[in-house]
Amino acid sequence: MSLQPVTAVNCAGVVQPGSSLLQLEGEVFLLGQKGWPKRSCPTGVFGVRLKNGELRLRAISFSNNSCYIPPLRCPAVAHLEARDGSPEMALVHGGRTPNNELSASLYMLSVDSRGCNRKVTLRCQEKELVGELPGPRYGHTITVVHSRGKRACVLFGGRRYMPPGQRTTENWNSMVDCPPQVFLIDLEYGCSSAHTVPELGDGQSFHLALAREDSVYFLGGHTLSSDSRHPRLYRLRVELFLGSPKISCDVLDHGLSITSAIAIRIGSGHEYIVLGGYEFDQRKRMECSSVVLDNNGIHIQLREAPEWTTEISHSRTWFGGTLGKGTALIAIPSEGNPAPPDAHYFYHVSFEQEEVGEDGIQGCSQESPDFEDSTPLEDSEELYFGRDPHELEGSSDGEGGTYNEEDEEDESQTGYWIKCCLSCQVDANTWEPFYSTELSRPAMIFCSKGEGGHWVHAQCMEMSESVLQCFSQNSAKYFCLEHGGLPRQERTPPRQVMPLKRIPMKALHRRAPVNLHLTPAKKSLLRRLFD
Repeated sequence: MSLQPVTAVNCAGVVQPGSSLLQLEGEVFLLGQKGWPKRSCPTGVFGVRLKNGELRLRAISFSNNSCYIPPLRCPAVAHLEARDGSPEMALVHGGRTPNNELSASLYMLSVDSRGCNRKVTLRCQEKELVGELPGPRYGHTITVVHSRGKRACVLFGGRRYMPPGQRTTENWNSMVDCPPQVFLIDLEYGCSSAHTVPELGDGQSFHLALAREDSVYFLGGHTLSSDSRHPRLYRLRVELFLGSPKISCDVLDHGLSITSAIAIRIGSGHEYIVLGGYEFDQRKRMECSSVVLDNNGIHIQLREAPEWTTEISHSRTWFGGTLGKGTALIAIPSEGNPAPPDAHYFYHVSFEQEEVGEDGIQGCSQESPDFEDSTPLEDSEELYFGRDPHELEGSSDGEGGTYNEEDEEDESQTGYWIKCCLSCQVDANTWEPFYSTELSRPAMIFCSKGEGGHWVHAQCMEMSESVLQCFSQNSAKYFCLEHGGLPRQERTPPRQVMPLKRIPMKALHRRAPVNLHLTPAKKSLLRRLFD
């Protein structure tokens, strides 16, 4: 057992609480990262490498037939083995977007192709479900069960917004527990069915879900309605009969009062170590427990914990995930005045005697019930991982394609991502096209107020697309809302063109006119002669 620090190479600010780590064909990927979208990683998905005490990220691209997947935080993630010609896939359901919207979509990610220098291209498809659908939620779990030669996904728990009829201005962002229903999803036909289990009386979230064959064990969790963390332990058995499935639930003793914990798989069997998490409000669980699943059920007992450092012991929050072969990655937020350059400190925990040269990370995220702008609570900032990845052997990390935070251009003060006004809502991390003419950047319009004028976002100025096109096609001046708005627009005065001064060219060899100076007497003589 050992605890070693890990250095994040130019990516400490990208790995954030609530992100998800997926494993596909021996590769590990980070989903829901901070800073989406950026030119260095337009998909928002990174490849993860942990080797020789260094954590590195690499931008991942999608295939042309892929769909868009938002940067989801706290989704439910499961691993689906390859079967009957279908590739190995990662399932991602629900989650919370950076603008606090909840997702109800089910995405299926697989490896599309592999290029040189270990470059991997992913394929993302959204699975269309029919029947009784699980609503938008986050902080829930999804697992895969096998019964009678078939397999299905079991979805349970999570939190959602209050029903539309109960939401008011005061409780608009308030969360409630999802109904304690169990959803079975048939991935082959896309059928979803909801089942009410009497033993599951209360909703719960940020719990552990461990599956073995046709059984799923739910450990711990937090109930928002009663603000409690009971030491609950349920065994859900799913029998996939032809026609309609049968679900039975048993309430077991000696559970764990824990939320947002990490399940570390030991070996190739169904033995886990439960690490981290919280047991009370803003009180971390510093103990470790050994969990074994076999034919007789589940066995839980305490196990020796690592020697935590002072930073880990004194921190209020932490997050992390399993690394395979009895190892885990733990991160704590950096604190200090002035603020340290790295957003988080990372540690590598090993429960094996052997040293692991390179580890992968895989799992599904669990995060705080509150939002990022609120005070961190006990079930905040946790990544829960339900399956161990395979060791990445015989490979070396190339420098090409490695993510570097310093390579990103800071567009917070210049360019398209400026704060154009006090009520500016355009954020590079959450922006989506608003006008039909927008592709990768927001539309902007020039305000003529002042000496040099300034640029503003058309969306922030509440401009319709027709008005925006009108201003782009004529020579009308525009004044932003802070300087009078559209009623003060006026025609741009026509440009004053100075007339050209035409100077006739002097003729060549032109003689000057002869000036005759005649006296009055000579003039009188000439008149008489001609008369």
